[in-house]
Amino acid sequence: MKLHATTTQQYQTVTGYDESGVEINAQPFTYSLLVLPETAPVVWPVERFEALTAEHFAQIDATQPDVVILGTGSRQRFVHPKLTAALTSRRIGIECMDNQAACRTYNILMAEGRKVALALIMEKPTNN
Repeated sequence: MKLHATTTQQYQTVTGYDESGVEINAQPFTYSLLVLPETAPVVWPVERFEALTAEHFAQIDATQPDVVILGTGSRQRFVHPKLTAALTSRRIGIECMDNQAACRTYNILMAEGRKVALALIMEKPTNN
């Protein structure tokens, strides 16, 4: 789904998404990443939801967001509180939702001027 017809130079905006990836300012990404409004997207080394560790959330914490939107893949899943303890101890909110909802929510919060971090898990299909 395309969200915007034009790119934004000042802020990192989700301009499209589908099951296989996301576009940030019209640049496609097919791997897990962290997105903040004023910095270029960075690789987030998470291959699947079940592989999340406290270290992954420490990487998010280092960006000093006010709120974290966690895209958990194609469906909404919830993270164990012990993994996000560092964030919650500093009163940083974390919301879990599927990737499409996460992308939309990030754009809304970013447009409101919030210091929001979008953490998207892009799971690769498994061949069984």
